[in-house]
Amino acid sequence: METVLTPQAQAEKRTQEMWDEDTASKAMGMELVEVGPGTAVMRMRVREDMVNGHGTLHGGLTFAFADSVFAFAANSYDYRAVGVQCDITYHAPGRLGDVLTGTGREVTRAGRSGLYDVAVHREDGTLIASFRGNSRVVTPRAK
Repeated sequence: METVLTPQAQAEKRTQEMWDEDTASKAMGMELVEVGPGTAVMRMRVREDMVNGHGTLHGGLTFAFADSVFAFAANSYDYRAVGVQCDITYHAPGRLGDVLTGTGREVTRAGRSGLYDVAVHREDGTLIASFRGNSRVVTPRAK
């Protein structure tokens, strides 16, 4: 008899499988803090090698962090999803030593498409960036 996982257990299982293979997020020092169906929370400390010529966190690395949060939220179900379109708005700079928290949540999911919002905050609560990603289911996962 096949074991049926609760939605939370499935989210934890599927995101752990993805995390185990995610060398890019690990290389940037990201930490997967919490997951649930359609949600993910991650943290990342801004290191010296992430700071640009203005002395702030490079925008591409802010995007990469938010994109990882999006990916874990979108892949918390029993299928593989990829980003097909993403936008980011930068509100404030990240600085060396900041610990950023990215919180992703599903806005809607219908058929093979999903829409997710990610908010990136500094420890003091300052909103660093707002990210919106559209996902597309590409394949069911192997059991």
